[in-house]
Amino acid sequence: MIEQTDIVIIGAGPAGSSAAALLRKKGHAVTIIERQHFPRFSIGESLLPQSMVFLDEAGLLDLVRQNVDKYAFQYKNGASFLRGQQTSFYDFRNKFTAGPGTTWQVRRANFDHLLAQGAQALGADIRFGHEVLQVDVESANPILTIQNEQQQTYQIQAKFLFDASGFGRVLPKLLDLESPSNFPVRRALFTHIEDGITDHDAFDREKILITVHEKDNRAWYWTIPFADGRSSFGVVAEQDFFDGYGFADSTPDELLKRILADDPALSLVLKQAKFDTPVGTLVGYAADVKHLAQHNYALLGNAGEFLDPVFSSGVTIALKSSSLAVPLVERVLQGDTVDWFEEYEKPLRQGIDVFRAYVEAWYTGEFQDVVFSTYQKKNVNIQNMISSLLAGYAWDTSNPIHSNAKRRLSAIAEYCREGENEKLHTLC
Repeated sequence: MIEQTDIVIIGAGPAGSSAAALLRKKGHAVTIIERQHFPRFSIGESLLPQSMVFLDEAGLLDLVRQNVDKYAFQYKNGASFLRGQQTSFYDFRNKFTAGPGTTWQVRRANFDHLLAQGAQALGADIRFGHEVLQVDVESANPILTIQNEQQQTYQIQAKFLFDASGFGRVLPKLLDLESPSNFPVRRALFTHIEDGITDHDAFDREKILITVHEKDNRAWYWTIPFADGRSSFGVVAEQDFFDGYGFADSTPDELLKRILADDPALSLVLKQAKFDTPVGTLVGYAADVKHLAQHNYALLGNAGEFLDPVFSSGVTIALKSSSLAVPLVERVLQGDTVDWFEEYEKPLRQGIDVFRAYVEAWYTGEFQDVVFSTYQKKNVNIQNMISSLLAGYAWDTSNPIHSNAKRRLSAIAEYCREGENEKLHTLC
């Protein structure tokens, strides 16, 4: 017999759990198929304030707030940047867009587990240790073939299907939806450390620290502090950068320490750090798809598209996708016709494309020129507009730098460069 339910969701991460919570609040039967068991390790620990809006909408924000102390979630109010002797700080409470200006830096194992527990408390059926083997979306109601940990297979049919499988990208692989990303292939090395940071001008525990490598501005490090003296730490770059540090003959642990040692500024910040957790690696993570939805399924979060970790946009995009998609599924269940391209894909990609413009400009160095410009800090309006983007408000069309983001960012970069050159000329 084939099981029947209203909605099947593949994956119990932030996209899947928030979608399930939203659907359960409306009374729909929801089954989540999750291959792993929670809690499980994941990177992407620095949340953005925009996420608070979506968590609240799903009824999950209070649950997270109640467990801040238990899991040492770190209060976060902005982002700090370091490049050699240059520093820059953005306070997300000072931004163009209305809405929350603070959030947390979280261990994703605990954070994701909390959201999943919240969805379960609302009545979602989460099946941990179950894996999707096949999907049939040819009929009106999708049918999934699933295997449990006892190697038993069964089938379940839903009125609609969400893929929130993240980097697992279940539907893109099974349905041949994958499309090449136009981003270069980059590698990330990452771990958790006892950071040992007590006092440093470039470091504020209430902000993520993004450090540009002094010798190659294509490479950058993240330092995401938690409230218990530990931090998530990682480096991102293209493969030739890692090859220059003996990639082929090194373990990931050796490689990460060697790269850190070659950056004097960050080495000073982390001079007391203890590397006590094995280093992980992720390569070729940027991804895209031919489409994000059809009449009976939709891709949420990273299952659809992942850009880059530099501005911590992953969880925000995941939660935004759920917030957009669930009201449309409700209409489907009521028998209405939904134009998934116009009503879901286009509005979701509007914000993703804004993030994309800033990610691309980061790696060309253009956005770095803006971030480290002292001239930019004299223009409060520009700083607040950028702060909104860094806080995750990429869908705020009233923000002047939202429209034609790439062109307007180039104009801001030129403004900053001209200002710096004028200041230098005056000094000389």
